[in-house]
Amino acid sequence: MKALASFFLALAPTAVLACGAPVCLVDPDSLILPQIITFDDIRSGAGPGHNVDDILPLPGATFGERFAGQEVQARGTHDEIIGDPFAPLTMLPGAAGQNLSVVHFYGNAVLNGYGTAGFPKREGQGEGAIAVLFDTPQSALAFDLRGGEEGTALVSFHRSDGSLIGQVPVQPTGEFTVGFLRSTGADDIAGFIITNSDPQGIAIDTLRFGKPPDLS
Repeated sequence: MKALASFFLALAPTAVLACGAPVCLVDPDSLILPQIITFDDIRSGAGPGHNVDDILPLPGATFGERFAGQEVQARGTHDEIIGDPFAPLTMLPGAAGQNLSVVHFYGNAVLNGYGTAGFPKREGQGEGAIAVLFDTPQSALAFDLRGGEEGTALVSFHRSDGSLIGQVPVQPTGEFTVGFLRSTGADDIAGFIITNSDPQGIAIDTLRFGKPPDLS
């Protein structure tokens, strides 16, 4: 563990040391993350996209709205997730029409959270929470933000027992990749939730995670 922590800290020392938080927002290019999830092989559609009312299991991670023990409430047209997850961390979908959709967006398929306005209403698209539960806890990850219009996103990181590691705001939102790194190098990020207050909502694409191979 100490060797892995030193490896990650060597990749982005200034950002991590200056962060002063349990999880740091770092340059994604500083991270070596061999596992990649895209949504290009999943049924998708234009406009509101293809509605997904259940949890979405993919190799390495499962996607939904929140974790068991939490509740969702409306903050305007956006989702707000409240409460502490139960142990062990367990994925839950949103209500019918208020979970996820997979949308064609500039040649790619991206994942939307659908807010309380419900599918297929435009005011709900991209305004719902997106939860991610890893098969194996992680120390670093990155994903592409899509469709942001200079609003705010909040990423909340949880351990396997449901406890909160920390929250990282991303502001302003836009079209770029964000990277996150545990400041101690601990591989205890079992899952995370993205909420936002962006005026047009956001989507995500190309989740990167995993540990570099042990070449010793």
